[in-house]
Amino acid sequence: MDFNLTEEQLMIQQAARDFAETELLPGVIERDRDQKFPHDQVKKMVQMGFLGMMVDPKYGGAGMDAVSYVLAIEEIAKVDASAAVIMSVNNSLVCAGIEKFASEEQKQKYLVPLAQGDVLGAFALSEPEAGSDATSQKTTAEDKGDYYLLNGTKNWITNGGNATYYVVIAQTHPEKGHKGINAFIVEREWEGFDIGPKEEKLGIRGSDTHSLLFTDVKVPKENRIGEDGFGFRFAMAVLNGGRIGIASQALGIAAGAYERALAYAKVRKSFGTEIINHQAVAFKLADMHTSIMAARMLVYKAAAEKDEGKDISESGAMAKLFASQVAMDTTVEAVQIHGGYGYVKEYHVERMMRDAKITQIYEGTSEIQKIVISRSIAKR
Repeated sequence: MDFNLTEEQLMIQQAARDFAETELLPGVIERDRDQKFPHDQVKKMVQMGFLGMMVDPKYGGAGMDAVSYVLAIEEIAKVDASAAVIMSVNNSLVCAGIEKFASEEQKQKYLVPLAQGDVLGAFALSEPEAGSDATSQKTTAEDKGDYYLLNGTKNWITNGGNATYYVVIAQTHPEKGHKGINAFIVEREWEGFDIGPKEEKLGIRGSDTHSLLFTDVKVPKENRIGEDGFGFRFAMAVLNGGRIGIASQALGIAAGAYERALAYAKVRKSFGTEIINHQAVAFKLADMHTSIMAARMLVYKAAAEKDEGKDISESGAMAKLFASQVAMDTTVEAVQIHGGYGYVKEYHVERMMRDAKITQIYEGTSEIQKIVISRSIAKR
């Protein structure tokens, strides 16, 4: 197995690192405090091609591989997890699904502006009573002949207030269960489509999260993705790829917290020496470093398998499960190493600890990842 990155991948990694340090780090504490969406920073991410990294250039994307994508997400999440999830949703959940499953007409109309970064996208699956149990969709899309009538509520929608196009999952044939679900591309300005207030969140506060409300929204028949009843399979396929993005975000949060804890431990003195010389602290850092390296191998492996066209349902689930736990464990220990300073915003690690928690919840909870992994094991 070749663990070496290509010259191009290293360049992308360095470009993302430089961008995070120069463009995202200034103001990241204030954006978190004020729940301020990073509009200016997202515009610069567009200029770097980060909003459609894996999309074919013929549709306006950068045409990069999945490994390059996770490298960029990791570097951005080291500094600003909110910016990382904005990027991840547009790439993994919106662009990837449209490129793989949508019609050519849908790609030209919607994928091109999404990949070019002219607009942002959002993915609307979760509902008040259908989170982990995605088969229990209450949002309905009633077939009216040449259009569908969309009614219902979606919640926890990342990019919900700033997106222009939304991939919405809804039930058309309730009697068919998950085989009666469809996926649609919905435009923000359509009559009957309303966006709820911004959620007040524990972490990733620079990313906007909203409920979406649909009241007799007319969705043209040509905006359905795939054949009738394909929606659930579409959603599961998209989430498989999306988990790599969230695993990369978790990895970046962990790595960023570790780097700050290590730097602090080398300068902070107690009992006459730098605290890194105390075994209690040194062993924490050793455990953090080892866990991060293990998570990185899982994440990179899943990305490499995606590039090879392999089924990544198991490898993506393992990467997300493990990396999200490492993010939680590492950020908690980073706060501990900083002591009282870790509890204040100035030193960043308290924000990273708050940001880490969501990686165990969205795009499939840790419990769901264990179901995916165990089912995969049982099939062998």
